[in-house]
Amino acid sequence: QVQLIESGGGLVQAGGSLRLSCAASGRTFSSYIMGWFRQAPGKEREFVAGISWSGVDTNYADSVKGRFTISRDNAKNTVYLQMNSLKPEDTAVYYCAGKRSFTLPNMWNPTDFDSWGQGTQVTVSS
Repeated sequence: QVQLIESGGGLVQAGGSLRLSCAASGRTFSSYIMGWFRQAPGKEREFVAGISWSGVDTNYADSVKGRFTISRDNAKNTVYLQMNSLKPEDTAVYYCAGKRSFTLPNMWNPTDFDSWGQGTQVTVSS
């Protein structure tokens, strides 16, 4: 289990960009698959993007494909989510999550992840 801290959220105008960061502590970070999830008020937590331990394999929710990019820098123990062309419907609390695994899951279920950050608010105005 690793400790995760998100940062980079804020208020941005529609069409703008934000870059979220997730700083991790722990020597086993490189063996973790990482994911970004988000949760809007009154809605369930949903998968946004995921990345393998190597950073080569990625997966995105259909709603963010072509706009968001997930990446990781294992040397810095950090995962990033570059969000471009933001829309008001992207407004949510964004969470970073980790799971020790060498393969990407078929289904990105929040309950399968054992490490979570505190969340960072992203608000997109129209």
